[in-house]
Amino acid sequence: MSMPRLPLPSRDGPAGTRRWYQHAVFYEVLLRGFYDSNNDGIGDIRGLHEKLDYLQWLGVDAIWLLPFYPSPMRDGGYDISDFFNVAPDYGTLTDLSRLLDDAHRRGIRVVSDLVMNHTSDTHPWFIESRSSRDNPKSDWYVWNDDDQRWPEARVVFTDVERSNWTWDETREQYYWHRFFSHQPDLNYENPEVADTMVDMVKFWLELGFDGFRLDAAPYLFQRDGTAGEHLPETHDFIKRIRKEIESNYPGRVLLAEANGWPADVADYFGDGDECHLCFHFPLMPRLFMAVRKEQRYPITEILSQTPEIPDGCQWAIFLRNHDELTLEQVTDEERDYLISEYAKDDRMKRHMGIGRRLAPLLDGNRRLAELLYSMVLSLPGSPVIYYGDELLMGDNIYLGDRDSVRTPMQWSPDRNGGFSKADFAQLYLPPVMDPVYGSDAVNVEAQCRNPGSFLHWLRGMLIQRRAMPVLGVGTMEPTACPNPSILAYVRSGEVADAPVGSSPWGTMRPIGEGFGGGTFGRPPAPPSVVPVAAGEQDLAGQRTQAVLCVHNLSRFAQPAELSLPRWSGYTPVEVLGRVPFPVISDEPYTIALGPYGYLWFELVREPPFPEEVIG
Repeated sequence: MSMPRLPLPSRDGPAGTRRWYQHAVFYEVLLRGFYDSNNDGIGDIRGLHEKLDYLQWLGVDAIWLLPFYPSPMRDGGYDISDFFNVAPDYGTLTDLSRLLDDAHRRGIRVVSDLVMNHTSDTHPWFIESRSSRDNPKSDWYVWNDDDQRWPEARVVFTDVERSNWTWDETREQYYWHRFFSHQPDLNYENPEVADTMVDMVKFWLELGFDGFRLDAAPYLFQRDGTAGEHLPETHDFIKRIRKEIESNYPGRVLLAEANGWPADVADYFGDGDECHLCFHFPLMPRLFMAVRKEQRYPITEILSQTPEIPDGCQWAIFLRNHDELTLEQVTDEERDYLISEYAKDDRMKRHMGIGRRLAPLLDGNRRLAELLYSMVLSLPGSPVIYYGDELLMGDNIYLGDRDSVRTPMQWSPDRNGGFSKADFAQLYLPPVMDPVYGSDAVNVEAQCRNPGSFLHWLRGMLIQRRAMPVLGVGTMEPTACPNPSILAYVRSGEVADAPVGSSPWGTMRPIGEGFGGGTFGRPPAPPSVVPVAAGEQDLAGQRTQAVLCVHNLSRFAQPAELSLPRWSGYTPVEVLGRVPFPVISDEPYTIALGPYGYLWFELVREPPFPEEVIG
C-alpha cells in the first residue's frame, strides 16, 4: 500500500521557500554503502533510488550524497579523477538524473559533496601538469622547487603525512597538498582553474542538484606568511559561486565544511552572500563531553562563543558523520579526556579523532542516544543524520582509516544484512557481524515492525520537529537552573498561524501505521503549517511559537528548578503526549527528569484541554 507523496516547494517561489534549508533535516548517504541494486557488492544510484520510500517515510527533507565521481578510491572517493561524471560502479548520469527527479517528486532535496580543493593524482589535469613545466596545464596545480614554502601551514594528517609538499620525479619539483600526498591541490590563482570549477558547479546544478557541501572550504588559496586557511581570496571565490547561484539557480544552497572555532567559521556566511549553512564542528565533541561529565558547561560554553549570524543563514549540527569524531577544536586536556572516555582501544583512534559510530560510542545506551538526538533536533541549526544512525548501527574498528564507520547499511537479517545478494567476498567492505550490532540484531526490517524501536522513536521526533518550525528559525533563550546537570532553553519566534499542537502529519498514533507490502509512505502536510523565516511576511496569520526544551545530562534522576518569568501565565504542553503541565508562575518552575531524561514543552496561553485534566 503506497501513501501520498509530498509536493516539492517551488524553487521559484518566495524567499520563505528558498530558505527551506533552515527547517530541513539532512540525511547523509554513503552511496556505495547504502543499497546494491545489481548485486556486484557495491551500493549504487539505483539502490538509493529504490530506498527513497524509506527515506520519505523516515521524514528527512534532504539527502547529502558523498562523492560519487570517478575515483581510484584511495580516500573514499574524495580523490576525484573526473569532476563531470559518475563512477561506473555507481551508475550513469541518467541514473542520477532519475534519482533527482524522483526525490523531488517526493519532496526530498538532494545536495552533493563538492570537492574543490584538490583532485586525485590520477586526474588527467594532474597527469598533464606534471608532464613538464611548460604544458598548457603546467600551473593548474601548485608547484615549487623546494619544500620550504609556507611553513606556517599545518599538516592535517600528521599520522600519515610529514609535509604538505611531495616530490614529483617526472617534473622534478614539489607539489602542494593539504591532505594526502595523492591529492594535489588545485591552483586557484590560475583563472582557468577558477572558471572551470565554476563551470563544474553549474553542470551539476543544471542536472538538478539542490546544492553542495563544500569540502575543505578553507584551503583553496595560499599566501606567504599565513597558515593558508580562511584567506580573503577563498571567501571571494565562494562569493562568486554564491552570486552565480542567486542569479541563475535560486533556492540552491552551499554548506561549508570549515572545521574551526565558531567565530572563524561564521566568516563563511559572509554578509549573507557566501554559504547558506556551515557545520558547527566544535559543538559536536562537547555534546559527548557534557554527557560524560554530566554537566551542561561544555555545551553552554561553546554556544556562548557562537556569534550571531546573518539573516537567512543557518548552522548545520550533527552527532556523527563519515569521518572520525574530530577533536581538532578542543584543548589538549579535553582531547585527552574524550579519548580516555570514548576510545579506550587504540584501534578506535583515527587521525585527530575517534573512528566510531554513535551507538558504540555510547556503549549501546539507547536512553543516552535519545537525549543527544533531542538536543541536536532542538538546538539552533539544521540537523544532519548519518545513514544507519537512525538504527543505532555499529562499526568495525578493525577496518583501516575511516572505513570503520562506512560499513554496509543493514536492511534485514538476511545475507549481507540485506545490502547485497553478492558473495560476501565481493562486498566493498564486510558488514558488521558482531552479536550486538550485527544485522541479525540491528536492521531496518525489524525496527520498522517494532513500534517501540529507536527508528520509530526518531521518526516520531522528526514529525514533532516539523510541527514546530520555530526549532528551525527561532531564537534560543537559555533557561537558568541551579542544577548543573540540567540544560534547558526556550526556542521562540514568529511562525505561520496553525492550530496549537497540530502535527504536520496529522495524528501520530498509532505510529506504526503506513506499512503495507514493505512500502513506506507518509501523509502529506496540511497547507496551514508553513515555516516563515525571520523578517518575512506571509499571507496567513502569524503567531509566536515557543518551545521549552529540558535535558538531564546525568545518568541519575535529577530535579530542575527553571527560571521562566517571561513565560508566566503560559501552560507547558508536553509535545509527544500533548499533556498539559501546571501553569508557569513567577516562582521557579519545578519538574523532575529521569536518567538522561528530556522533555519538550510547547508554551501556550490556553491549555488545549479542560483545566480539570491538569489535576
